[in-house]
Amino acid sequence: MKKDIHPDYREVVFQDTSSGFKFLTRSTIQASETIQWEDGKTYPVVKVEVTSASHPFFTGKKLLVDAAGRVEKFNKKYKK
Repeated sequence: MKKDIHPDYREVVFQDTSSGFKFLTRSTIQASETIQWEDGKTYPVVKVEVTSASHPFFTGKKLLVDAAGRVEKFNKKYKK
């Protein structure tokens, strides 16, 4: 395997912005923020809008996630 051509594969915390759910996994994604995890170590954190803790398919709840005003934008554009 060639050296210095692969991205850094490390532990990262993903945080659901709508429910606050967090999980620790490994990823190559770059993050600018960090968070202290339950084990006392500091990890990069990536904030996401939807995870299994907030997705309607996994929760069984009908929840409308409108992070960017998409519904209003659609209604404004196609309203008769």
